[in-house]
Amino acid sequence: MTLQLSRQSLLRPEIYIDGIWCGADDGSTRSVDNPATGDTLAEVPDAGTEETRRAIEAADRVLSDWRSKSAQERAGILRRWHDLMLEHKEDLARLMTAEQGKPLQESRGEIAYGASYFEWFAEEAKRVYGDVIPPPDGSKRIVTIRQPVGVVACITPWNFPNAMLARKIAPALAVGCTVVCKPANATPLSAMAMIVLAEEAGVPPGVVNIVTGKTNDIGAEMTSNPLVRKLTFTGSTPVGKQLMAECSETVKRTSMELGGNAPFIVFDDADIDAAIDGAMVCKFRNAGQTCVCANRILVQDGIYDTFAARLTERTEALKLGDGLDEDTDVGPLITTSAAKDVVEFIEQAVSSGATIRTGGKQSDKGERFVQPTVLVDVNDEMRVFREEIFGPVAPLFRFSTEEEAIRMANDTEFGLACYFYSRDIGRVWRVSEALEYGIVGINEGIISNAAAPFGGVKESGQGREGSRYGLDDYTEIKYLCMGGIDA
Repeated sequence: MTLQLSRQSLLRPEIYIDGIWCGADDGSTRSVDNPATGDTLAEVPDAGTEETRRAIEAADRVLSDWRSKSAQERAGILRRWHDLMLEHKEDLARLMTAEQGKPLQESRGEIAYGASYFEWFAEEAKRVYGDVIPPPDGSKRIVTIRQPVGVVACITPWNFPNAMLARKIAPALAVGCTVVCKPANATPLSAMAMIVLAEEAGVPPGVVNIVTGKTNDIGAEMTSNPLVRKLTFTGSTPVGKQLMAECSETVKRTSMELGGNAPFIVFDDADIDAAIDGAMVCKFRNAGQTCVCANRILVQDGIYDTFAARLTERTEALKLGDGLDEDTDVGPLITTSAAKDVVEFIEQAVSSGATIRTGGKQSDKGERFVQPTVLVDVNDEMRVFREEIFGPVAPLFRFSTEEEAIRMANDTEFGLACYFYSRDIGRVWRVSEALEYGIVGINEGIISNAAAPFGGVKESGQGREGSRYGLDDYTEIKYLCMGGIDA
């Protein structure tokens, strides 16, 4: 498949180490395909341990120079990177849709969202403040400063191949860290295009490096190499636990954005129109392949039937198809096995008593397409309650009381995002405080933005990305105690 871009040089299927574009040492490659058609888009390097080690060494070698630049200099480079991403938004969006599958309008939104992190942290780079602390006596002065943690390893997923990388690179560079990035093998081309623009923005050689290929080998080098002082990962909880264990050997700083099982609660006093709109975008965006999408839709008894009918009607109107078609609403899943897994979720629920209101099968458009689905008569013993679906399936659960809704919502080991709809101000406060999640959307189905702290509790991870808090995981606090002041 030949992907036509206005700037063809953005399609750069090579790894980037110390400012040099290159292939794997042994010349091996792996293919990147279009999930809508199965066509091969490019062959990218199948790199491993040695290439990753060189990238880490390059990042360490330039660390001192990068951290010594003024915050204003680093901010200027990040701002230029932001501007270039928006300037090339259409090409970046087409590239993302081709390798990931999401509809073009969603890809365009992601490019703008990813770019916003470079803008935000360009501004925050100038606000890395310390403190002056009152001393115990007049002979001392106590000061704290914040310094970059060092070389950062970034591992990102396939579902948001631009924004997840931007959310990690931007704060790291803002405070003076250097980075080595490992994008998902399914969607590396978006990351490589970002690095093309990084060069143009003025990011010096070695400050940002990118490797693709043998996941286990690359990850093992990142977690074991003592030059890496922090690892940041977005992905599944089992892999996150493994990486945390490996990082413990060298006591690395880690931040983890892991799995979710988001409840979407609709109380009987809610604005149903707004709740339906929120459920549609929260559930079916990216074909349900987001860690914060509505996984369990909990609806109060009094409006359950009305809500189910209206959600079914809206779901039936969605157009399933190739994301490169402008009128597509829902694209393919990332792999054939992912599609089969989602169908198994549906079949297990139906065999246990659930009813399909619409959808429920793989589509005749291709083996990676699953029909947008609404399930009713679902209960908390089914897999769709316990596990993250990661597909376009909306299971509806009944509840009677506020207390029951909170209990059901919290009945999971995950705690990333949750949502609820209500117009009762007392309920808004009570439920918000009772839900065991890092992010709560109240009468809102889209909650991510660069100014807000993104992250979870329990087995959904640790640390926060975005916002002013997003710098914390990339800095160390140094305490300076000055004596002899009164001598």
